[in-house]
Amino acid sequence: MTCLGIDPGLASTGWGVIRFHDRQIPLVEYGIIATDSDCSAGERLLSIHQQVRDLVDRFQPDICGIETLFFSKNITSALPVAQARGVVLMTLQMSGIPLAELAPNQIKKTVVGIAKAQKEQVSEMIRIILGLREIPRPSHAADALAIAYCASQQGVTRHVS
Repeated sequence: MTCLGIDPGLASTGWGVIRFHDRQIPLVEYGIIATDSDCSAGERLLSIHQQVRDLVDRFQPDICGIETLFFSKNITSALPVAQARGVVLMTLQMSGIPLAELAPNQIKKTVVGIAKAQKEQVSEMIRIILGLREIPRPSHAADALAIAYCASQQGVTRHVS
């Protein structure tokens, strides 16, 4: 089973692909989709759509995981993330990939065992789980790998068609 995890953001959308085979969890690849701050919001969102579509075409995931929207203090900073998340959801809907929408605490609990784990703890556990020498960088990519791992463990919460 191939799983694509996505950590949405307008400036930087993290992505990670893992594959499960015979109880092994090899890392396939990870990275970020960076958008140019000099471009309009519409251009940046279109770039995210095109690049997520390219990832889906390239890796043919069996399931995709995406983090639910979470903000605590500044709703203004949450709006661009919500826009990017909406574009990713639309792209996945168009691709027909089963989707697991995961809350931040659910991801932390699955990866670390503690729902209130720190970001550094999640990154370190992903490094250990995937047998990597170093924590994946940038942090959005490490988050996307944690989302992919959690999605593969939790299963589909919503089937897109």
